[in-house]
Amino acid sequence: MTKSIPVLTIDGPGGAGKGTISSLIAKRLGWHLLDSGALYRLTAAAAIKHAVALDDEQGVAALAQSLDVAFPVGEGGVRTLLEGEDVSQLIRTEQMGERASMVAAMPEVRTALLQRQRDFCQTPGLVADGRDMGTVVFTDAPLKVFLTASAEERARRRHLQLQEAGMDASLPSLLKEIQARDARDTQRSVAPLKPADDAITLDTTRLSIPEVVERLSELLAQKGLASVD
Repeated sequence: MTKSIPVLTIDGPGGAGKGTISSLIAKRLGWHLLDSGALYRLTAAAAIKHAVALDDEQGVAALAQSLDVAFPVGEGGVRTLLEGEDVSQLIRTEQMGERASMVAAMPEVRTALLQRQRDFCQTPGLVADGRDMGTVVFTDAPLKVFLTASAEERARRRHLQLQEAGMDASLPSLLKEIQARDARDTQRSVAPLKPADDAITLDTTRLSIPEVVERLSELLAQKGLASVD
């Protein structure tokens, strides 16, 4: 990480609003965006595509090291390509999120993806969205935020998101999946999900997206990093 390049890390559990907030802040600042969760989802998708068992740590790590991915921006927004194939919708399913959580618990996979994530740190700045951005990947980041929300609220948001996408989903099932993933992410031996010691925790349960963006804008201004107009 280059210390002269400002980095905002936004960590937290799934459904806390990290992706939406991170993309809005990055777009308004004109900074680069790292969606680290997408890299783990893509690794899981690559393992399935190449018939590598998800419990084969060395095999999955080898795929992660040579992952052929791209995030082209078009009129419809950002697309996610795996080996030239558009997997934007595929990697956002709850099932793929579960698989991503499994491979993210593997030390060799995390090591394989570490430098790839740090390479996203380029001028004029970076917004890094994930679960260990502030605790492991960008430990020197001048501003670290940990977004959270109740499991019930995160399940409700995910349920609404899936409904809007025309996908069927059971709210009770989503809640159980989120709780199981939280347990796995917080209890794993490598890079467990937790706020960095110097992170600012922000509970978004009762906050709207504009309210969260406004709060982060204030924090950025207080740190002298940027002004989000």
